[in-house]
Amino acid sequence: MTIQQTKLPQLSADEIARVRQPLAQAYTLPPTAYTDPEVYEREVALIMRKSWLPLARVDQVAKPGDYISLDLFGQPVMVVHGKDGEIRTMSRVCLHRAAPLTEDGAGHRNLFTCPYHAWSYDTAGELVRTPLMEGADGFDEMSATEKGCRLPQIRTEIWNGFIMANLDDDADPFAPQVAGFTKFFDKFNLDDLVVVKTLDFPSNWNWKVLVENFMEAYHHIATHATTFGPVFPASDSNVPDNDGAVASELEGGPWSILHMPTNEEAPEAADTAEASDSSLGGDLYANVIFPHFLLGIQGSGTAWYQILPESHDRLMLKIHFCLPRHLAEEDKDGAHAEATAEMLTIIHNEDIEANDQVWRGLNAPLTKQGRLSPLEKSIWQMNQWWLDKMTDAEA
Repeated sequence: MTIQQTKLPQLSADEIARVRQPLAQAYTLPPTAYTDPEVYEREVALIMRKSWLPLARVDQVAKPGDYISLDLFGQPVMVVHGKDGEIRTMSRVCLHRAAPLTEDGAGHRNLFTCPYHAWSYDTAGELVRTPLMEGADGFDEMSATEKGCRLPQIRTEIWNGFIMANLDDDADPFAPQVAGFTKFFDKFNLDDLVVVKTLDFPSNWNWKVLVENFMEAYHHIATHATTFGPVFPASDSNVPDNDGAVASELEGGPWSILHMPTNEEAPEAADTAEASDSSLGGDLYANVIFPHFLLGIQGSGTAWYQILPESHDRLMLKIHFCLPRHLAEEDKDGAHAEATAEMLTIIHNEDIEANDQVWRGLNAPLTKQGRLSPLEKSIWQMNQWWLDKMTDAEA
């Protein structure tokens, strides 16, 4: 498919104009932005393969030889802790006949040997063994560059303990883009977190449905009426600007922060505040670094919602619950991790039901754009960024 940079043919000029209105007059994206496979292919080309995406936490590949394998929008990759101490992201496709070196998942290896013809690579991706190649004229004498003897390396940054990767060699570095976000959450010491529990949720919706649900508290009044609603009232939620003229000394950037103050009169609020050892208290912060790096931060706990889109209507969600290292070590029997996992499962099951309903409605032929609530400012912020990436800024 040829991607045209100057227009988004699946959306009309009127539909785009409605999205571009100031928040008080703005509309949602039209249904085709979610349901059209060609829109998704355009997203992959113009957004996903050009964005910094979180692949793992450093603690998930803690030892030399540890690795995690996954698919990055058509490119099989693996995050590897090298024997030299470096953490790299690289292709896991063999340089010989293109068979993947590993299956999706995690493990520990000193050598990555292709299951097809046993070519082998070390933890830096260097080709170290090529059985029965003696008859290939000049192969042994070829230089490393000519052989293509190293697995292609993918740009990697470590940010607050998250291993970020970008398929675009020309992309701007990640950390400067999120300097304001980093400053805001500096006191949470995100780099000290370790994953203590992971929950898997295969999901049959467009990835934006999940991001939007995560980034607004408006639905607490119905979807979470007896769970989140009383503790984090929708009416108290607020979203700072992210356009460069922002509150709390934040700098603008490709992210949005949803602040949900704790209702101290709710029965559950006392436990919530007591459990927090952060200066930001028991308030909950739902955050997205565009396009879909989701972090739910409260007190000493952080839930990383890792979205792995698979198509326009399917994704894998991994919810990683993280604790500061000292608290993870104190939770030797895993009781805290299990209790939190149970709570996250209850909340997300409520969200699953809501997202199922949204997805059914988005695919209905009479569905049009809807008006955004002022409480859905994060969605509005992301829609502006999305359109900037998918169209000309003047579209």
